[in-house]
Amino acid sequence: MGNDDNRRRKTPCGCCMSVFKWIPVLFIFAVIGWSYYAYVVELCVLNTENRVAMIFMLFFYHITLILFLWSYWKTISTSVGRVPDHWRIPDEEVNHLFRADNPETQKRILNNFARNLPVTNRTMNGSVRFCDKCKIIKPDRSHHCSVCSCCVLKMDHHCPWVNNCVNFFNYKFFVLFLGYALIYCLYVAFTTLHDFIQFWQTENQLSEQGQLNGSGMGRFHILFLFFISIMFAISLVSLFGYHIYLVLVNRTTLESFRAPVFRIGGPDKNGYNLGRYANFCEVFGDDWQYWFLPIFTSFGDGISYPIRHLEEDTESLLGYHSDTRIELEEDFLTEGRFQDSIIP
Repeated sequence: MGNDDNRRRKTPCGCCMSVFKWIPVLFIFAVIGWSYYAYVVELCVLNTENRVAMIFMLFFYHITLILFLWSYWKTISTSVGRVPDHWRIPDEEVNHLFRADNPETQKRILNNFARNLPVTNRTMNGSVRFCDKCKIIKPDRSHHCSVCSCCVLKMDHHCPWVNNCVNFFNYKFFVLFLGYALIYCLYVAFTTLHDFIQFWQTENQLSEQGQLNGSGMGRFHILFLFFISIMFAISLVSLFGYHIYLVLVNRTTLESFRAPVFRIGGPDKNGYNLGRYANFCEVFGDDWQYWFLPIFTSFGDGISYPIRHLEEDTESLLGYHSDTRIELEEDFLTEGRFQDSIIP
């Protein structure tokens, strides 16, 4: 983490901003807390006469809620990970780098320092990527987050709703969080739909079926529970679908906007695409028993990633078209992969 970022966090303004960043998370927990009261108390306990139906509703509701909250908390609490110390450039080298009189000299200094590091990503001018805030060589797929004030391994994006960067260590949890949040909202919407329809059919009188107990507040809770669950479900379905697509093509949100630049082959959005199943396993692991549980099972260390090999591109020579540029096998063994600019 850069010294400037550390100093900024210790100021009163920095402390206020740290507190302010938790507001979206507190808002989500407040909505979940209210929805729990509205569903369990107002809908199930006070307005469901069929006790067997109520037990089934509460059973499946709590299973969905537990998985939702579990994955949400894991997304929030998981660290972004630290770049190993041997990736940090010594102060003397940093001074030489900043005093370099031309980009070619900077490029030579960085490439020389990173010659034994597993990096294959480069900047557009062919240099190893360097973070001037953290004073480190950037590992492949990593980026500096100004909100987290550090370089984040396999950074996808910074999400204010979890007050954390979505990264290598919590990406599985984030996708599960989106999925279980969507299931939670759809479940609540479908199980409150009957009461919602009956309310509009009997607006000025109580239903004799027991779906509402006559209290204006209870009516308010159930109606708004339906509206809010539908609203959140609509917003979640596109986001969840988009991240499922990113998992299947082995791409981060940042990489979908700007392709990683490889030392050999140049920019290529499909450089990490190993096939849908292999891409899925890279995030969720190869043991299906843990696929849908917020337990870390992703492959790798967040530093190096498997890439397409030269042999895989021979298909294009045999008549199959491929727009994917290939990293040489020896490059995969001796270096990793990186993006961005020399000094972002």
